[in-house]
Amino acid sequence: MIAQKDLDHIISRVEAQGLSETLIGELRTQFNEYHFTYCMDDDMGSYKPAIASKTFNIYFVDSSDHCSKLTPSQEHASGMVLAEVYDDEI
Repeated sequence: MIAQKDLDHIISRVEAQGLSETLIGELRTQFNEYHFTYCMDDDMGSYKPAIASKTFNIYFVDSSDHCSKLTPSQEHASGMVLAEVYDDEI
């Protein structure tokens, strides 16, 4: 389970700093109980984000079974995909 206070802190950091490999590394160090993946949102295909914003989306990952899988449930999540959203018209 991802604690709400941790999720709120992660969202605040991403909003303030923007997604980057550096930030993902910092989050992995600070929140070593969760795993983080960074990608572009269009890499996520037709999956629906658990949390959507203008510049990034969050997808929860459940690794409780043998294979990791996406889940809409924060309660079952052990990590997250932070997916950068970008405007094609920029």
